[in-house]
Amino acid sequence: MQTMHRIFFDDSARLSFLSDESVHLVVTSPPYPMIEMWDDMFSKMNPSIQDALLKRDGDNAFELMHLELDRVWRELHRVLCRGGIACINIGDATRTMGDRFRLYPNYARILHACHHIGFEVLPCIIWRKTANAPTKFMGSGMLPAGAYVTLEHEYIQILRKGGKRSFVSESDKRRRMESAIFWEERNRWFSDIWDFNGVSQNIENASSRTRSAAFPFELAYRLIQMNSVREDTVLDPFLGTGVTTVAAIASGRNSVGVEIDGALEPLIRKNISSAKTLANASIVQRIQEHADFIARYTLEKGEAKHKNSVYGFPVVTSQEREMKFHLVDSIEYSGEGAEYRARYTPLENPLRLSFPIQPVISDMIPLSE
Repeated sequence: MQTMHRIFFDDSARLSFLSDESVHLVVTSPPYPMIEMWDDMFSKMNPSIQDALLKRDGDNAFELMHLELDRVWRELHRVLCRGGIACINIGDATRTMGDRFRLYPNYARILHACHHIGFEVLPCIIWRKTANAPTKFMGSGMLPAGAYVTLEHEYIQILRKGGKRSFVSESDKRRRMESAIFWEERNRWFSDIWDFNGVSQNIENASSRTRSAAFPFELAYRLIQMNSVREDTVLDPFLGTGVTTVAAIASGRNSVGVEIDGALEPLIRKNISSAKTLANASIVQRIQEHADFIARYTLEKGEAKHKNSVYGFPVVTSQEREMKFHLVDSIEYSGEGAEYRARYTPLENPLRLSFPIQPVISDMIPLSE
């Protein structure tokens, strides 16, 4: 098996290099309107935004920034296949304009726009990413009627184009069965609240900006596992440092990344080139966590009723019986544009020994290069 990963340094509002309905999943995080680090980028898109900011006209600046993002959402709707999913990580913004402090509801504004474009709105995920110490507060401190709640969460909007995706051919059905997730992962990942930390935002040696607004690998990896199947194509129109591409490689999906800031190319290349270790370690971790879960499940409820037909380990449901894992064997740069090819080797018989599997982890793959 192999997957292809293409990077374009271009405007994500013009995806002419992608055909209609050629993408199965979008995972992205756009620049956040009314967050100061993105003011210059939005102002370059539309000089009227800078004028509004200078006049302290927050409402107008907010709307003008979102009109620029609306162009991207329309393109995403075009390139997504019927039944395709778009996952958009976005946070609301708090800002003082003149002498007025307020919240700018990015989540609600994007949801409203995507609904009118034609997306079906599905239940969202609240990502709680605590960044403030408990002693920090905004406003008048201990005095009532003047303090503000600290903003410690972001949203992951989940949108669908059309109805549920169909898997008609035998090969499509097989890929879907092999791409199943563990029962306990399903219970944890399909919760509407995720609680894990973000990642460092600092960018070294970048001429354009010093912070990335990147989300963690875990976030992209979960969304890809939940909403696509092996060999699908995943698009990130705001690629940033390349996290979505790395997660797609780890998941055995093809990917397309679009990033307007060419200064990030060296960092993207570095992250993609070193993705093999992270990708394979993520598979080992999933299997180890499943082994730990089965051990607890057996003690509390008895033996699981089913076994995975590929590896022989116990699973809770019949839908997990055909799950199959592929390790990344190599990641090669094609030399033509920014295109990478990942090659895979099927993971065979990792659990010849009975649970727990910890003793055989070191025999499966190296965890560091």
